[in-house]
Parts: sequence; C-alpha cells; structure tokens
Amino acid sequence: MRPLVEQRLHPVTPLRRAWAPVAVLAGWAVHDPNQAQAQLTRLTTTTLLVGLAVFVPAAALYGFLTWWFTHYAVTGTDLRIRTGLVFRRTAHIRLDRLQAVDVTQPLLARVAGVAKLKLDVIGTDKKDELAYLGEAEARALRAELLARAAGFAPDTAHEVGEAPARRLLHVPARVLAVSLVLTGATWGSLVAALVVPSLLWLATHSVWTVLATGLPLLGAAGASSVGRFVGEYDWTVGESPDGLRIDHGLLDRAHETVPPGRVQTVRIVEPLLWRRRGWVRVELDVAGSSNSVLVPVAPREVADEVIARVLPGVVVPGVLARPPRRAGWCLPFWWRGYGLAVTDTAFVARHGLLRRSLALVPHAKVQSVRLEQGPWSRLKGLADVHVDTGANKTVTARLRDAGEAADLLQSQADRSRTGRRQARPDRWMA
Repeated sequence: MRPLVEQRLHPVTPLRRAWAPVAVLAGWAVHDPNQAQAQLTRLTTTTLLVGLAVFVPAAALYGFLTWWFTHYAVTGTDLRIRTGLVFRRTAHIRLDRLQAVDVTQPLLARVAGVAKLKLDVIGTDKKDELAYLGEAEARALRAELLARAAGFAPDTAHEVGEAPARRLLHVPARVLAVSLVLTGATWGSLVAALVVPSLLWLATHSVWTVLATGLPLLGAAGASSVGRFVGEYDWTVGESPDGLRIDHGLLDRAHETVPPGRVQTVRIVEPLLWRRRGWVRVELDVAGSSNSVLVPVAPREVADEVIARVLPGVVVPGVLARPPRRAGWCLPFWWRGYGLAVTDTAFVARHGLLRRSLALVPHAKVQSVRLEQGPWSRLKGLADVHVDTGANKTVTARLRDAGEAADLLQSQADRSRTGRRQARPDRWMA
C-alpha cells in the first residue's frame, strides 16, 4: 500500500482565496449602501492610500495562509481534505460513497491551466471540492478516485488511468441557437422585460422603479437565452465504463459524469415549436446530484439511443392511455395532455399539451406510491397516483379512473419490489 502523502493545491489558489476579504466589503456595501457611501465620502486621499496599503497585503496574506494550511490525501478508504488556520477541519470522503467526480474550469482557470474537482457523495446535498489543481493533476486524481470507487485495489488504482469514452452525441451550435429561438420561455421573458417596464413608466414616471423592475427582467431574459447558449455550447455526451460523460460550456468548461445506477427519473421534454423538427430535450433526476440535463436538444431517435444507455432495458412507449373523458369536468381541455403507460421496466407518465413532458421511472427506483383524491375528483370517480423516487421527486399520473388507480397502487408496489431484487449493482467499470 502506498504511504499517505498529503499534497497542496495549485500555487494560483491564493489568488482565489485573497478575494474573500474583498467579498466581505462588497457584501457590506450592498447590504447598507447609504452607510457605505457616507463612509467613503469621509475618506481623504491619504487615508484611502494607507488603507489600501494595509488591506491589499492583508488580503494576500490571508490567501497564502489558507492555501498553505490546506492539504488533501487519498487513503485506503477515503479522500481527506484538511483545512483551517485557527480551527482545523478534516473532511473524510468515503470512496465507496462517491457517485460522481466532475472537473470544471471557469474562464480564468482555463487561462491559468487549472481546474476544480467537484465530488458528489451519496447522502450529501452539497458537493465537496478541490479548487484549484493543475489540469493534468485534476484529471489524474479524478481517474484514480473513480477507479477506487469501482473497486480497484489502492496499489493499482492510480495506474488505471482515465477510462476511454465513445461519443454518443454532439449538439451543433447552430441547432442549439435555433432551439433557444423556438423556445417559448425565451420570448416570454423578453416580452416581459420590454412590456412591464414600459407600463410602469406610464404609471409612475419613476426611473428608479423602471430600473429596479426592468434590470432583473432583462437578466432573466438573458439567462433563458444567451446564458443557456453559453452554458450548453459544444454539448457532448460520451459513454465510458465510469458512466456517461458530459462536456459543455463556451466560457466555463464543465466535464461531468452521470453516475450509473443513480438516475431516478428521465424526462423527455418536447416544446410546441420543436415538434415539426422532431427535437426533444432530455432531463434527469439523479439522487444526490445537481446534474439535471442529459441532452439540451436532439432528434427524438438520437435522444432515445442516449436514454437507452442511462436506463438499460427501458423502452419509451409509443402510445399512452389518456384519462377517461369525464376528466374534462375536473380540468377542461388540458386533461387531454395527460397519459399513462406501465411497461415491464418503467412507470411512464405524461403531462402538458403545449409543452409535453414524458417522465420515465424505472420500477427499481420507486420509493413509495400514493393515491390521492380531491372532493371533485372523488365525485367523478377519478384519482391521482403519485410515484416518489430517491431524488425527492414525484411523478404523477393524473385523473385516472378510481378503480384503475387502486389496482395501479397495489401492482406498482409489487413491481417496485421485484425491480429492486433484479436491479444490477451500481458499480463503475463493472
């Protein structure tokens, strides 16, 4: 067994840490802008220069000390991260609980040739991270951690190297741009950003009111269009023994992993304006992970091939059963958008008319099943069946016949028990 060797982060890390005091001052200024402005007006040029002469070295010293007292090491059973100058903290990340190790590179990190390692651990909501490591060092450490999580011996895990990947999908920039233009959310947020400030100006003639309302709306419009394009640019999905790898980003590059066996739900989203082109978006619910998008846009047949890699054996049904016609009394017109299918491998529910969303839940991932009836639904002999997954999400088959829902409640519980017994182990590189 290799001896325990503690290592430090990359030498550029102090520059990142040094911004913490600056962030504290900026937070105070935003929290109390009037007081901050009053304090600044009292400062003379000499006082300001002296303050900067003290503050800048102090911030640099803080960054250096936090870097100097931060170490990490890979032991026989865990990854240890030791931090703290006055109060020491040691995080023990069990390698057998790792479910994803992602490498991210913000724009400045790409320029400096460094990367951030983010670790998804089963049972935790927040990702632990190592920031920053040299790019080659980050990839080597990621490969070793994944090999250890797959069960390789500690003495040989560092020699395994990064598993090869086979490309399954690449989203061209032109297709991504057209898909965003054809998305209703893009136009809705843009219209709101133009109309609402105009109405407020006519009503109040207050520039501050218009700016306070218009700027957040413009930011939301940018996030739903330009922000998504920048984040989902050059989207590539590859298949490797350690799961599906997702690489994307125009300015900030991210290299993520969809952990095998941890996907609880797959949703196929089909906006109205995408249907003529046959495009869909595929989203995920992964237990304990923030990875939520598998395919931003792709033809339906290509998306089905990728889904087959995430949920082996699960087939997307072509026809779903609608609720009975009397469901129109509970939800006029929109009831036609609901549907249900139960296959040998998955519980499948659909909702939406303009923006269709089809959710697939493998039977092995169902944690609980519930039946609910409101007073009006009970009068019409209808009920909703809710399926809860391990990602704290719920998929609902709405407005089903009450007798059908009662039978589904019992049969789904049986299918879930059988599915868990027959499920393959959640192991990488197996």
